[in-house]
Amino acid sequence: MDLRKLKTLIDLVSDSNVSELEITEAEGKVRIVKGGQPMAMMVQQGQPMMMAGQTQAPQVQTAQAVAAPALAPVVEPAGHVVKSPMVGTFYRSSSPGAAPFVEIGSQIKQGETICIVEAMKILNEIEADKSGVVTHILGENGQAVEYGQPLFVIDERAAS
Repeated sequence: MDLRKLKTLIDLVSDSNVSELEITEAEGKVRIVKGGQPMAMMVQQGQPMMMAGQTQAPQVQTAQAVAAPALAPVVEPAGHVVKSPMVGTFYRSSSPGAAPFVEIGSQIKQGETICIVEAMKILNEIEADKSGVVTHILGENGQAVEYGQPLFVIDERAAS
């Protein structure tokens, strides 16, 4: 089970009234339990096949606990923050191998395309809503973004 799917399951459990969720797939078994303490997740691999002459298959078991990270105060960089207008996948360029729309230090104008967010197989060009200089790029190329997630910081004072 991939990490993205596990994170989605954890988010679903934490945002719902469900206190426990267990899913079994070919790769193994996942059990997510919500309680008063940080959420823990147990991953257990299935038993290997028995070899000829074996009376009992050895049990292979791995478990990892994933505790919710401690909430640290979020410090946003100074400047105008451009946020994602939708849920999707963030891309800094128009195609793989192409130059990014903007880099840190790029002078941009209001209405200029600064990235793409792909949602439901549609490539949505995201435009700068302010003119200035890009001081921070907060999104990772090819990563999922949420609605309202900060993507860029623009210093409006540096606009010419």
